Amino acid sequence: MNNIIYLDAAASALKSESVIQRQVGFLTNEYANAGRGICARAAAVDSSVADVRAKIAKFINAPGPDNIIFTSGTTDGLNRVVHLVCKMDEFANRSITAAVSDIDHHSARMPWIASGANIVLCPMDESWAYDVSQIPVADVFVITAMSNVMGMRQNVSELINAARKKNPNVITVVDAAQYVVHADINASEWGADFICFSGHKIGADTGVGVMYIKNPERFTPDKFGGGMVVKITGDTSWMLENAPEKFEAGTMPLTQIIGMGVAIDYWKANRPDTNLIEYMHDKLSENPNVHVITQRDAALLTFYPKNMHVLDFGAMVGARGVCLRVGNMCAGWLHNAMKIPGTARISVGPWNTMDDAQNAIKIINDIVK
Repeated sequence: MNNIIYLDAAASALKSESVIQRQVGFLTNEYANAGRGICARAAAVDSSVADVRAKIAKFINAPGPDNIIFTSGTTDGLNRVVHLVCKMDEFANRSITAAVSDIDHHSARMPWIASGANIVLCPMDESWAYDVSQIPVADVFVITAMSNVMGMRQNVSELINAARKKNPNVITVVDAAQYVVHADINASEWGADFICFSGHKIGADTGVGVMYIKNPERFTPDKFGGGMVVKITGDTSWMLENAPEKFEAGTMPLTQIIGMGVAIDYWKANRPDTNLIEYMHDKLSENPNVHVITQRDAALLTFYPKNMHVLDFGAMVGARGVCLRVGNMCAGWLHNAMKIPGTARISVGPWNTMDDAQNAIKIINDIVK
């Protein structure tokens, strides 16, 4: 396994020793539930969770820690946004119109379709960037800040401003799962109502994510249970905590939360080296049997072999020790729009070296001749 070349960071980042050791230390010496006890150990866990929440708020330039809700990941957060919005009084007696795009991950669009919302499509330009001049009028605007296939940053602030010119009351939802890996999120500058991302993309453990809510008191909870209740006031009535606690019913993924605090520190100091992507882009572009679809300055490299099924290609490079992603990347609409069944994706993390890139290119070129 030590000979594996792991080029699938966009699916999930490998974990640094600092994250692993922090989580082991927490489980071994510090573990207790949060928000449930008054003993010193439980209070210490409460303090640690609060510290991580404050660190995340600073990491994305949120107004404060009360805007940070812990989830199990981007998919969980994006689904919860749908439930929160659908419970709003203004949509009690009418359908919601949600603007989506072809670069959306499945989890960004599918929940709105499943909710019964009216779906309208945002036009894209030839490079798969949003056509700002043609943002449709909608109640909700879902923005994919960076496609997990194309790897290019979208101008989130510009998109939100354009959408609000069409409808000042539009609710803006940003899928930042890939964006957070490569660029700084500025929640205060963006002005988005919701921003969702996962911890495991930036080197934290699986099972933890963030749902940023700009105005948390505007929404009523979508989940109910322990930890969010101040007191039960009657057989069918209660008083709830303020945000963020009112959105965090039940026991949270404490070990993963503790690890995420360390992961943020590590990731800020060790961003992926996109020079490796540029090198591999140049080399694969020289192979006449490979079609590269991403730009040279993209955060990742997506391509497909011209004379081989992409799944066969994936199996063959995998057998040679190269881990990369093949298929539709959970972005089926984009692949349909491009009229291709699937692609292969290379993405790098802080652990990757030029040797990895050179060896991977040699293996790929040996297979795709």
